[in-house]
Amino acid sequence: MKVILLSELRGKGGEGDIVDVAQGYAENYLFPQRIATAATKGNIKQLEERRHNIAKREEQRIADAEATKAALEGKSVTVEAKVGEEGQLFGSVTTAMIADAVKDQLGIEIDRKRIERTANIKTAGVHKVNVNLYREITATLEVTVGDAEWFAAQAAAAEAEVAEAAEEAAEEVEVEVEEIVVEEAAE
Repeated sequence: MKVILLSELRGKGGEGDIVDVAQGYAENYLFPQRIATAATKGNIKQLEERRHNIAKREEQRIADAEATKAALEGKSVTVEAKVGEEGQLFGSVTTAMIADAVKDQLGIEIDRKRIERTANIKTAGVHKVNVNLYREITATLEVTVGDAEWFAAQAAAAEAEVAEAAEEAAEEVEVEVEEIVVEEAAE
C-alpha cells in the first residue's frame, strides 16, 4: 500500500515521501499515529502544492540536527551506576539514563529513542554511543559509567601513574647527569 509520510519514519523516509508499506502496518499504526496518510490522487495533489513548505522544514531540521551534532560530537557525559566487583554494574545503563545525563550535563535535550548502543552497557568505564539525530546525521558521544568509589579508584590509579612517570623521568635525568659528570671528569 502506498502512503504519504507526514513525518520522519526511520528506515522508510521523511515528510512528504511516498513509500510502500504493508496495509496492516498503515491502517493499524501509521494512520492512527498520524505518521502517514493514504496516497490517493487528491492527497498527492495536495502534497505537490505543499512541497515548498516541506522543503523549508526539511532544511530547518537538517540545520538543527547539524547544530546538535556539533554540540555533541566528541563530548563526554557521566552516568552514575552502582558498580560491583571487577567493574560489573548491577543492571545496565539505559538510553533514558544517557538522555538524562546529556540534558543535565550538556543542556541538550535528545530523545532516548535516538540513542543507539551496539550492546548493553554492563561494565564501568568509557563507552561510545551513537545518537541518530536526523536521517543520516549521527553524533558519537562518550559515556563514562561508574559510582563514586569507582571514580575515586580511577583517579588514584591515574595519580599513581603520573607519579611513576615523573619518578622514571627523574631517574633518567639523574643517569644523564652522572654520565655528563663522568665524561667531564675523564677530560
